[in-house]
Order: sequence, then structure tokens, then C-alpha cells
Amino acid sequence: MAIARMHGGPLDGQLIPLDDPEMDRLILPYSETQVVYEREGAPENTGDDDGPTEATFRFVESQDDIDPDPDDHPDLP
Repeated sequence: MAIARMHGGPLDGQLIPLDDPEMDRLILPYSETQVVYEREGAPENTGDDDGPTEATFRFVESQDDIDPDPDDHPDLP
């Protein structure tokens, strides 16, 4: 099993399972849009006895603007 450690963007700090530890780019659904993360560096813990393989992914962009609190707009109906 491999995991992606997310850095930056709306998924910062989360761990996501990876089917393929060699993946270079993740496009993931987020709310009503998609977010893009790219791998940073080589996978770690690739040995048999050092835990799950781990790859670091850094936030690149989102398909649309991300508003974490859409209810915080008093000027909108």
C-alpha cells in the first residue's frame, strides 16, 4: 500500500491512499470542483520493512475558486 501526503491547498495535512506510488499528478474532487496536486520528490519508505510507501504531493491549482465558507457573504442573497 502507498499513501500520498498532501501539502497546501484544501487537502493540506491529509493522507490519501495511492494505487500507484509512481503517480506524478493527482486530480481529486473537492466540493463542486477539482483540485490538482503534483508529486514533490521521490517516494519514501520503499523497503519491505519500513512501513507504507509515502509520496509527498504539493497543491498546484483548483478548477474553480475555492470558498471554504460560502455562508460568510452577507451581501449575497
